[in-house]
Amino acid sequence: FAARGGTVEAVRGVSFAVSRGEIFGFLGPNGAGKTTTLRMLTTLLSIDEGEARVAGFDVASAPAKVRQQIGYVSQLGGADNLATGREDLMLQGRLYGRERGAVAARVQELLGLLDLTSFAERQVKTYSGGQKRRLDVALGIVHEPQVLFLDEPTTGLDPQNRANLWQHVRTLRDHGVTVFLTTHYLDEADALCDRVMIIDGGTIVAEGSPRELKRDVVGDAVVLRVGDDEAARVRAETLLAAVPFVRSTTQAKDGELHCYVDDGPAALPELLRRFDAAQIALRAISLSEPTLDDVFLAKTGRSLRDSEAGAAA
Repeated sequence: FAARGGTVEAVRGVSFAVSRGEIFGFLGPNGAGKTTTLRMLTTLLSIDEGEARVAGFDVASAPAKVRQQIGYVSQLGGADNLATGREDLMLQGRLYGRERGAVAARVQELLGLLDLTSFAERQVKTYSGGQKRRLDVALGIVHEPQVLFLDEPTTGLDPQNRANLWQHVRTLRDHGVTVFLTTHYLDEADALCDRVMIIDGGTIVAEGSPRELKRDVVGDAVVLRVGDDEAARVRAETLLAAVPFVRSTTQAKDGELHCYVDDGPAALPELLRRFDAAQIALRAISLSEPTLDDVFLAKTGRSLRDSEAGAAA
C-alpha cells in the first residue's frame, strides 16, 4: 500500500492452507503483518496481488459470500456497552437475517456454551474483561460461521481469564468451527493451536505444529549467561562453536547465549566441564525444552520477546 516515502509491502509471498476444524495460529511480533493478513482474509482490506479463498469463496470476487461464512472478533471487540449481553447477541443474529425464534434459541445455546448465562441480563459495561471477551466471541459465532477469526483475543486478560478463554476456543473447535487466531503470545500459540505459522516482516519464517517446529528446528535449549563482559561472551561463543554436539548458538538481546543440542541432559554436564577447563565463569546455566521463542530466535536471529519489547519502547 502507499505510504509516505513510497510503497510498503505489508506481506510478501504469504501462502498457506487451513484445514477444516483446526485451530490455526498466526504468530509474530507487532507489525509483522498478522493483522494485515487477517483483514485481507476477512474482506476488510483489499488484496493488491495474489488470491485468497475462505470457506470456498474468493475473497476478492465474492466478499459477501465470504462474510456470510465467517465470524470476526477484532482486538477492540464490538459489543454495545449500554445493552445487555442477550440484547447484543439478539441484535447480531437478527442483523444476519435470522428469524427471531431461531436467533433466541441460538443465543440461549451460546450463553451456556460460553458461560454467559448468569450475567446475560446485565449491561455489558458492567462485565469484567474476561466476560466481555467471551461475549465478543459469542457475537462472532451467533450466525454459526464455518470459520472464526480471532485477532489477539486475550490481550489484556489476566492468566486465569486467558486460560478460561482458551478452553472455550477448544470447545468451539470440537463443535466443528475452524479457528484462525492471531497472537504474539508464545504460550498461547503453544498451548492452544493445532498448527502455527510464524510471520516476521511480512514473510513466513516457519510453519507446522508447535511440537514439530520445536523438535525439528531447534532441539533442546541450553541457556547460558557469562556476565556483562563482551570479551567473555565472545570466548564462550568460540568455545560453543567448537563443541561437536552443539547444533547452533544464538545470542539474545539481553546477552544470554542460547545453544541447541539433541540431548540436553547429556550435554549439560559436559558443557560445564568444558567451561570449567577453559576458565570461563558462568553466572547461570539452565536446560529447558525448546519454546516457540527458540524457534523464532533460530529463524530470525533474535528473540520474539525482544522484538515485542522493541516495538513497545
